[in-house]
This record gives sequence, structure tokens and C-alpha cells, in this order.
Amino acid sequence: MKYVGLTGGIGSGKTTVAKMFAELGVPVYNSDDQAKKLMETSKAVKKALKKLLGEAAYSGERLNKTFISEQVFTDKSLLGKLNSIVHPAVRTHFSAWSKLQKTAYVIQEAAIIFEVGSQDFYDKIILVTAPENLRIERIMDRDPQSSPTTIKARMQNQWEDARKIDASDYIIENLDLKTTKRQVLNIHRALVENDQNSEF
Repeated sequence: MKYVGLTGGIGSGKTTVAKMFAELGVPVYNSDDQAKKLMETSKAVKKALKKLLGEAAYSGERLNKTFISEQVFTDKSLLGKLNSIVHPAVRTHFSAWSKLQKTAYVIQEAAIIFEVGSQDFYDKIILVTAPENLRIERIMDRDPQSSPTTIKARMQNQWEDARKIDASDYIIENLDLKTTKRQVLNIHRALVENDQNSEF
């Protein structure tokens, strides 16, 4: 089994792409969703986060997402420390999950593969891209309370696409669903065929 990383900047549509792979029968692990679960269920993670951010990081047993977002998205150093707590826990969970799958490859959907230096963990990396104005439009459609200014501030915590393209194996330009689905199918075929030929 091969590990394939699926990444892309905020608003690029990587979750849409992930669903397309899932429809093809590929097991997809959503790192963001699992990270949030681990931040509420793992005693070790909770203890470390409270030490880093204080008791306000939680409202009872629930993660105080608003408070954490306010703390880290304007402080890259703090965001890095948060990632250093959560990322290893997610990696361990993903590895255990992968062992339960029976397919040629699995996908880990993760927003910050390059930013945390984990690109060498994967056999292949798929990057989803889209123009910045389209990305901002998509984010505002799903979250009307967001503003272009806050969205751009979040984008600055991620590498620019130009930097990630050179380090990725496959690029999906996510402009319209029909074209994107065709790109997904071509990549899926290439991954399966390469696995069968042991040339992955």
C-alpha cells in the first residue's frame, strides 16, 4: 500500500477532490476532522494544548475553536507549536488507520503537508490549486462571516501554490467539477497502474 498526500490552500477545493477519490473506492483520511477529534479525545493532546494556550482552549470537554483560531492565526510561532502537538498525534492515528485498509493506495487529505515538512512521508503528493480570487469567493460562500482580509491572513500561513507545485507529483487545477473529475480519474488510473507495475 502506498501513502498519497492530498493538499491545497484554503478554498482550493481539496475536500471536493477528496470526495471524488472516495467515490472511486479510495480510502480517504481527513486530517482536519481527525485532528479536531483527537484534540477532544486524546488526554495527552488536551494536556499539551492547555499547557500551550491555557484552560480557555476548552469549554468543558469541548474544544474552544474560536479562541484557538484567534490565538494562532495571527501568531505563526504559536501556530507552529500547536501543529507540533497535533500533527504527530494525527500521524500516529493515520498510520494505524492505514493498516486497516486493503487498497493499492490511501489518501491523507491535509492542508499543511509542506508547511510542517512532512512531504517525505508520502509516496506521492497531489496538489489542488485554484486562483486566489476564486478561493476567496468559495470561502465566503461557505462562511459569509469571513472577510477577504481575514481569509488572506489565513492564506499567509500556508505556502504559495508556486512553491508547492515544484514539490508535488500531480497538480489538479480545480476550476470546474467536470474537468476536475477527469483529472482525478486520470491520476487514479496512473496510481493504480503504477502500483501494479511496481513503479510507483
